[in-house]
Amino acid sequence: MQQSTQDNKRDFLRQIVTLVAIIGAFVVNILSNIFPLNGLSIGQISNNLFKNVLIIPANYAFAIWGLIYLGLFAFGIYQFLPSQKYDSDLRNTGYFLVIASIAQSIWVYLFLSRLFVFSVVAMLLILLPLIVIYLRLNIGNQLASRQKKWFIYKPISIYLSWISVATIVNVACALYFQGWNGWGISGEMWTAILLFIATAIAVVIVMQRQDIAYTGVTVWAILAIAIKHWNNPLLRNVALALVIALVLITIFKIRRN
Repeated sequence: MQQSTQDNKRDFLRQIVTLVAIIGAFVVNILSNIFPLNGLSIGQISNNLFKNVLIIPANYAFAIWGLIYLGLFAFGIYQFLPSQKYDSDLRNTGYFLVIASIAQSIWVYLFLSRLFVFSVVAMLLILLPLIVIYLRLNIGNQLASRQKKWFIYKPISIYLSWISVATIVNVACALYFQGWNGWGISGEMWTAILLFIATAIAVVIVMQRQDIAYTGVTVWAILAIAIKHWNNPLLRNVALALVIALVLITIFKIRRN
């Protein structure tokens, strides 16, 4: 009986801390745009300091944060319901989403403070916990109720996919700020290489897990890069080719199953 009471307390603590961490990350993100540190918002820093970093997508692509936070709030509220207190999947996620949410807030501070190398570390502290959650939930490889898919699986898939792309962008920005010469390889070629890497990861995900949410976000990001560099034939054509290939592979995999 005592053990059961302790488990209940631990479950409730996990639920409340997870929800508070999500809300906290959202508030920090909003405040960073209303009252930007050092006078420049994240978008303004990207458009000014990193205007020559070709892997950064068009500004409209960042509107996906609205969908990400909508999903995270859905996750936070759903996991807080009394009926979900003992859910084994949610117990397996533990406090990893809390770590990711706290790291998200830290990343905002570091990026706005122009500590870009340290911001890469913070970004990895968002990415790695999300990978752990994704693998522990075994998304795409196990049956689940419709509610669980919409309120747990898809929010994590969307968040992880965007952070995967964001990590690549963050590393590119940090290297650019440090004056790295790219080993003599042009910025266009590096951008094409990074696009291939992002696409390859999405292909592995869709082939192994049929995760349309993850793939869809990657398509969104790469298409935004193509649109931003529409007047650059190399980047535009490479990005569009990868988008088409990724969409066709996804359709083929879904129809085959």
